[in-house]
Amino acid sequence: MGEDTESPKINHTFLRDYVTEADVISTVEFNHTGDLLATGDKGGRVVIFQRETESKGELEEVGETGDSGEYNVYSTFQSHEPDFDYLKSLEIEEKINKIRWLPQQNAAHFLLSTNDKTIKLWKVSERDKRPEGYNLKDEGGRLKDNSTITSLQVPVLKPTDLMVEVRPRRVFSNGHTYHVNSISVNSDGETYLSADDLRINMWHLGITDRSFNIVDIKPANMEDLTEVITAAEFHPHHCHLFVYSSSKGTLRLCDMRASALCDRHAKLFEEPEDPGSRSFFSEIISSVSDVKFSHSGRYLLTRDYLTAKVWDLNMDKGPVETYQVHEYLRSKLCSLYENDCIFDKFECVWNSSDSVIMTGAYNSFFRMFDRETGRGVTLEAWRESSKPRAVLRTRRVYNGGKRRRGDVGVDSLDFTKKILHMAWHPSENIIAIAATNNLYIFQDRINPETQLQ
Repeated sequence: MGEDTESPKINHTFLRDYVTEADVISTVEFNHTGDLLATGDKGGRVVIFQRETESKGELEEVGETGDSGEYNVYSTFQSHEPDFDYLKSLEIEEKINKIRWLPQQNAAHFLLSTNDKTIKLWKVSERDKRPEGYNLKDEGGRLKDNSTITSLQVPVLKPTDLMVEVRPRRVFSNGHTYHVNSISVNSDGETYLSADDLRINMWHLGITDRSFNIVDIKPANMEDLTEVITAAEFHPHHCHLFVYSSSKGTLRLCDMRASALCDRHAKLFEEPEDPGSRSFFSEIISSVSDVKFSHSGRYLLTRDYLTAKVWDLNMDKGPVETYQVHEYLRSKLCSLYENDCIFDKFECVWNSSDSVIMTGAYNSFFRMFDRETGRGVTLEAWRESSKPRAVLRTRRVYNGGKRRRGDVGVDSLDFTKKILHMAWHPSENIIAIAATNNLYIFQDRINPETQLQ
């Protein structure tokens, strides 16, 4: 039979690129060992991936050494549902804003997940045995007739297929009037903080009905409001220290030993503004979208719209390192303001040795910077690079000067393909990149510093 020329043709490219809003990944986080990786999406779902260890023979077959395993789906569960605030007549989205793992204390794993209002503590555990031989129940779990029980037996555990159970252990609600943007687990393992636009609360992991307010920047008159809190994090080693960033580009280091209410900071980190370069967009692009302590606890890494900066806790006069992420967009700020891209909140992360930093950009690009040499590299997360053993290709954005083959022009960048969320393995050169509804996991076979040229 000949082909019907009148039959409609399916646009497979459109179907492949079509993404529902609920599937967009909104947060990525490794646990403390790096064996588990959790993602949250705008549909309120949490997907946990587990690293599968490859055998030594499989590694030698491909000419590699070390513990190199793929990450496969371990468990998926619905963390949050859409809700409604009847007092304010506002819908509360189910989108997962942040996920944070707790240090592992036993065979089970615990993680915190939050949407705009409610924080939940989840227990993730495995079960490969089930009890049999109850005296008062039959195999179906129904109660037996006592008259049929003629002898007592000791229940026994029988092997069964491995099951992963995820159960909610605590629900921390009614702690925030505004949208929660950050949660951070304290190094004491017992408390954590949560931050919204105007307040930071401290919670005990075992107490759900009350929290302690440690920062409150809400003015008596909301018309006097000049800045909001954008991110907050505990120090990795000192349980009394935490930092929070603001929409004015400042960082405030707070010490809870000095005062219970930390409205007065211990240190203020701020970069002096050049009056000659001030424009309508200056305050918008200087807003800090993310702040991270280094693993050593000595430095802070921040990200604003155009740059990533490293701050020394002992030097509050300005950043010690500044990296231009996409300076070529400075001439495009007007159009980026009109399409709201200028308000995108990019995250930033350290590698395990604090020698390399990573942050996202547009057109599915993300950037790495070597702190020792100051050199940066632009990499692309796309489908071709997700094939097993594929090598990430470096990219370059053309913005005048000599154009090389393969360069991407500034006007050709796709601003809908943005890398906002990412994570770095706590001890190895493995990174997780969220690109819309796709999760890319890359492993460096050599050394990241050797590629930053």
